[in-house]
Amino acid sequence: MKTAARFYRNQLFLCLASLPMSAAIGALCALFGTVLTKVTDLRVQHSLCLLPLLGAAGALIVWCYGRFGKDSAKGMALFFEARQDARADIPLRLAPMIMASTWLTHLFGGSAGREGAAVQIGGTLGHFVGKRLKIPEGKKILMMSGMAAGFGGLFRTPLAAVFFSLEVFRCGRLEFPALLPALVSAYTASFVSGRLGIEKAGLALKVNVSLDLPVALKLIALGVLFSLIGVLFTLLLLKARSLLARLTSKAVLRALLSGTFIGLMSLVCWRGRYSGLGENLIGGAFAGDFYPLDFLLKMLFTALSLAAGFTGGEFTPLFSIGATAGAAVAAVFGLPVELCAALGYIGVFTSATNTFFAPLFISAEIFGPRYLPFFAVVCAVAYICNGNRSIYPLQEREGKAGLFGGDEARPALQGKNSPQAAKGKAR
Repeated sequence: MKTAARFYRNQLFLCLASLPMSAAIGALCALFGTVLTKVTDLRVQHSLCLLPLLGAAGALIVWCYGRFGKDSAKGMALFFEARQDARADIPLRLAPMIMASTWLTHLFGGSAGREGAAVQIGGTLGHFVGKRLKIPEGKKILMMSGMAAGFGGLFRTPLAAVFFSLEVFRCGRLEFPALLPALVSAYTASFVSGRLGIEKAGLALKVNVSLDLPVALKLIALGVLFSLIGVLFTLLLLKARSLLARLTSKAVLRALLSGTFIGLMSLVCWRGRYSGLGENLIGGAFAGDFYPLDFLLKMLFTALSLAAGFTGGEFTPLFSIGATAGAAVAAVFGLPVELCAALGYIGVFTSATNTFFAPLFISAEIFGPRYLPFFAVVCAVAYICNGNRSIYPLQEREGKAGLFGGDEARPALQGKNSPQAAKGKAR
């Protein structure tokens, strides 16, 4: 009885602590998103002047992280290390640094996302607040709640934000102790950012397709295809990082050279069509205005940008890769372009992040519940077939087999603060 009472008391306290914390995160997300929109508009208007300077911007970003970052350059890896007890602290400076570096990335034409940055902003503040509370696991729970607040505050899909923060750390398992605080955080941050001008993502599918056996078979085939594309992106990102690391051992010079190359190639490829978030590609995919190879070129530019040291994350680029891929194959499958673009939007994200519930809720919150069974089939197939691969190398994975081969099970880190290390000391 005492244990149960303590658990519920702690849950109540963490939910109450989440309110002001997530309100602050929502306000930060509103600031971050508003400035990001303005710098994106500026880049579109002056792409000829700004894109050639991408290398200089990359060199500045990498130099600042090396000089002032204190491990901040690890990005999402810091949160996996903290969750697995391999790290006791996440530097608070990560939040302003990821904001500023993402603005620079998008101003000068790097291909990157924004939600990944928002997740890091929220997770950093959540971890900071959690350290000051003397509650068992409070630091981890508020870190996950902060991540949900960041995602929900910027993208305004709070349910998806909650489940992303609960399932991203361990494939196939949800961190249920963080459920209530994460719900409070995601909805509070979404409400605050909405009041401050961040619009909710949403797109109604104006198609009429029934789920019968032939359509179900097409959905299964699409799930396999989108899973393969997600795996391809994951492998391409790893390969790009490996190749650029061999280019030179000096990170600043590497960012300068690779960033200059990316910027010039972006100019050649329709003056920045593949720069930034990729929202232009998403809009084009749903309107039927796309090139068949849009998804491959966006994949290449994103992998090179992130490997070079630019920041922002992979979320929206993955959405754009999936949407353009879906639109490109719609005629082959005999399905409406809008529907295939939406299925690709969700399916590639499912495969690349190795998550299931978050993309499923994204589909419901963005496209509405009518076609949820369609998305469920594609998500399930993409998740099962991805070979247990993930854009997050430190994600705990437990031997999930896949159609395209895959990684072996990856256990938790065994850092100096981990349970494994404690057992070793006891022996």
